[in-house]
Amino acid sequence: MLTTTKATHMTAPIDDSTPDCAPMHRQPAPRNARAIRALVLGAHGAVGTVIRRALELDGHRVTAASRTANGTARMDLRAPLTALSRLAESHDVIINASGIERADLASATGTTPLVDISATSAYLDALRSTATGPVILGAGLVPGLSTILIDTLDSRPGDEIDVFVMLGTGERHGPAAVAWTAGLVGTGIHRPPEDTPVRNLRESRRVQGPDGRIRRYLRADFPDHILRGRAENPRTPPIRSYLTLGAAPLTTALSIVGRLPALRGLLMRAPRLGSEAWHVIARNRHTGERQEASGIGQSEATGRLTALAAVHAATEADRTSSGPITMADIVSLDEALAALEQPALHPR
Repeated sequence: MLTTTKATHMTAPIDDSTPDCAPMHRQPAPRNARAIRALVLGAHGAVGTVIRRALELDGHRVTAASRTANGTARMDLRAPLTALSRLAESHDVIINASGIERADLASATGTTPLVDISATSAYLDALRSTATGPVILGAGLVPGLSTILIDTLDSRPGDEIDVFVMLGTGERHGPAAVAWTAGLVGTGIHRPPEDTPVRNLRESRRVQGPDGRIRRYLRADFPDHILRGRAENPRTPPIRSYLTLGAAPLTTALSIVGRLPALRGLLMRAPRLGSEAWHVIARNRHTGERQEASGIGQSEATGRLTALAAVHAATEADRTSSGPITMADIVSLDEALAALEQPALHPR
């Protein structure tokens, strides 16, 4: 279940401890009259299930691909991608929610748009460089909603952008999400905006969240600095991302494991503590301007946003034909928030 998501726009000194919680004005997302044909890779996972339900409830046709017989199409993405290329020809959009990260997925889908929910910087960087057709890089919360929030900030040369992410530790995440977090341990940020290497989970900042609580956020390799920052365009402000977990003791444990990689295995066995709340904050470090959104249910939110991006990708060829783009290029903040505020999608 997802609670009402809010976005707030704040312009204040960095150390101002008084949050402005007035919600932004938003319009409901437009419904597209044409039904699309979507192929969902990983359709039975935590996020893929939400994507499939969201599309079907809006009248779209979904082919659920799976490595087992559970799907309407059987497909192993670890094998040659011949079957994917064949199915791409009869669909309007391909959504990769499988957790499989292969840079040749984009070439296998040809001219059919590919929407990928990965949050791995190196993979999305490689996917962008090898894509020959339309690709939406990083749909979901981070990147995705975070990318949209960043684009709404007023930034000038010399500014710096911070992205602060809280993920709920009371939620049962899919294995791919757990593996992604564990993969941060002992590794460096992919192409960081700094001139020197930066290690994951070593640097931290304390920031006030949408609920007024001050939390410790650890530097983490979310890919917005690749998709929207100086790694893509030297004239844009550098972007740095930070992660906190819904339960403070687990954030502390993550920090310890980040300095002692031999303890990485503990992350795979971490208990589910705290709530399922999440939030994303984009803040201009120099001016204090910030945009933020929050809600309940990370997988639900990611699935809804991905479904929204997929419909745009399938129906707006003029905006996606230029090659790899991000959610911020096709989805407005108002549309994203409206999608998140719809009634909960009940499982089948």
